[in-house]
Amino acid sequence: MLGNKVSRKDRVYMDHAATTPVAPEVLEEMKPYFSDMFGNASTLYFFGQEAKKAIDTARKRAAKLINAKPDEIIFTGGGTESDNTALKGVAFAAAKEGKGNHIITSSIEHHAVLNTCKFLEGQGFEVTYLPVDKDGLVDPKGVEAAITDKTIMVSIMHANNEIGTVQPIEQIGKICKFSGVLFHTDAVQTLGKLPIDVRKMDIDMLSASAHKIYGPKGVGFLFVREGTDIVPLIHGGSQEMGKRASTENVAGIVGFGKACELAQKSLKEEAERETVLRDRLIKGVLENIPESYLNGHPEKRLPNNAHFRFDRIEGESLVLHLDMKGISASTQSACSSNSLNPSHVLMSIGLKPEQSHGSLRLTLGRQTTEEHVDNVLSVLPEVVEYLRKVSPCTGD
Repeated sequence: MLGNKVSRKDRVYMDHAATTPVAPEVLEEMKPYFSDMFGNASTLYFFGQEAKKAIDTARKRAAKLINAKPDEIIFTGGGTESDNTALKGVAFAAAKEGKGNHIITSSIEHHAVLNTCKFLEGQGFEVTYLPVDKDGLVDPKGVEAAITDKTIMVSIMHANNEIGTVQPIEQIGKICKFSGVLFHTDAVQTLGKLPIDVRKMDIDMLSASAHKIYGPKGVGFLFVREGTDIVPLIHGGSQEMGKRASTENVAGIVGFGKACELAQKSLKEEAERETVLRDRLIKGVLENIPESYLNGHPEKRLPNNAHFRFDRIEGESLVLHLDMKGISASTQSACSSNSLNPSHVLMSIGLKPEQSHGSLRLTLGRQTTEEHVDNVLSVLPEVVEYLRKVSPCTGD
């Protein structure tokens, strides 16, 4: 079993929540901006204006995907920077204007939000971390109850990056609007997978990342609703409407814009296709592997996310053995995969540390086929059975 060799072309990639391959159409659109169309968008002559026009086109494409205005899109270095800019930007702006110092978030947010909140606590801000239920859902009534006259912002992710649970964002947005509190959502996992309308959902700020939707790594955007006051995270020049200094990553931004355009065209059809494959995978695992359980909400979940836990299994060993069999998967989010600590998400939904360590995340993408799913379903039971035989855990 341990000596199996699998060629690269025969491998099955099941970790699209971690990253996706750059789409061929995206790469083709990016290529000229590495060489021929190399201008700095801040310059006034031909080459610079050529680059500026390309950025403007990308901004329009990104805005269209979420029903925003183009000048409400701020390009960044990725989802983490967008989250940092949103939280710190609002917090420091509020402090400068003598407003409140209270932020509300959830216990299952991405570390880009949680660690930023911890940093802000060290700067004198107060943070409320809302609990979630066993399926990972935030209760909108809990958000409403937590809001005080000092609350400046609520930050709740659109869908969880580990267990795939989709939050009641529209309800939370309405509560924030009624209360006069800014609402930010980390939509890194949902952009291009679920319909997003920042107007309808009453979202004031939204974070997104290109490499999750078949665009390049190292570029993201932050939607900032017109009139929202934020202090820039990066100071320097006047790029990105004065909200994000630094010479623009033109090729990356162009690629992100194209990825947004492609996602919008195929969103509904691809979500339906991946949902069918996801459900086939979930059904096959739960029916064929004893003592297996689905983590996250059974219905309100990302169309491409299947997250399981297996009794008497150690997740890292499971991932390594699957890799030997040619299947790439993960046991936590990519940002936490090198940590030996139990997942904060799984602990928040009530799992014990040993249960948390026995989890597996399988996330599908555009290249995933029924054959790939069936390959996983043929290999996974065998690997789980083998690991249980050699495991020191008895379940007692």
